[in-house]
Amino acid sequence: MRDLPTPTLPLSNLALRGQRRREGASPSTPSSALLLSAPGAIVVAPRQPQVQSPEPGASGIEVSWARHQDEVRAAQRLRFDVFAGEMGARLNTSLPGHDIDLFDDFCEHLLVRDEATREVIGTYRVLTPAQARRVGSTYSDTEFDLTRLRDLRERMVELGRSCVHPEHRHGGVILALWGALAGFMQRNRLDTMIGCASIPMWHQGVTSGDAAASIWRQLSATHMASIRYHVQPRLPLPVERLDSSLAVEPPALIRGYLRLGAKVLGAPAWDPDFNTADLPMLMRLEDLPSRYRRHFLGD
Repeated sequence: MRDLPTPTLPLSNLALRGQRRREGASPSTPSSALLLSAPGAIVVAPRQPQVQSPEPGASGIEVSWARHQDEVRAAQRLRFDVFAGEMGARLNTSLPGHDIDLFDDFCEHLLVRDEATREVIGTYRVLTPAQARRVGSTYSDTEFDLTRLRDLRERMVELGRSCVHPEHRHGGVILALWGALAGFMQRNRLDTMIGCASIPMWHQGVTSGDAAASIWRQLSATHMASIRYHVQPRLPLPVERLDSSLAVEPPALIRGYLRLGAKVLGAPAWDPDFNTADLPMLMRLEDLPSRYRRHFLGD
């Protein structure tokens, strides 16, 4: 087992990353997500205690940040099972059975484990402002023109690759993830989260982009961010050529984000590899409704 570097230590020379690769590490090996320079040092909480799930009969769960390469690999295996096995995504990955991309190396990886089996059953990855500068962009930048968000970037993290094991999709897992994310934001004086929220092209029995177009039509009327934060998709879903009149609900994760005060930043992009329509979303801690502030932040 190879330990990841302690997150509060200053970063040694950037050449170290290249040196490790020359010594045999794969370019896609997630080896330094917790390496941060002293001015941008990120404080990751110690392993959290067991959390009891509200679902009757469900086992306890444990939330932690990945500190070893094998823990990151466990998250990548879960992602592969959900995205490729369940959703049919076409993943170009360097390691069979794992969802790996170039951003993984730079991200913090949040894990939820089943207390009884130790299996990773939920995950998020988090790209901090310092690490976004190192990699050169966020994942969302590859799908959208985020020019209008430039004034937010210094205190903005990107959330991505969210997934939960199909046998554990009850409220306890996602609430545990959100609680850990809220604590992370507070400890590191970050206030804005962005990400691409996916709508599968197969959604509630409807195939094609009609469901995504219909969800976009609904949310564009009720949950749009201020125009100063609007973004443009690089590969737009052709919503004007789709049937947007369907009475379909957004996926559960998007509904959860909306309850937390999240806003939609623009029209969906089409992700052909994942075969999803991706909505750009933004959430700020100051917009959390009071009951969620009490729950997640203790305010």
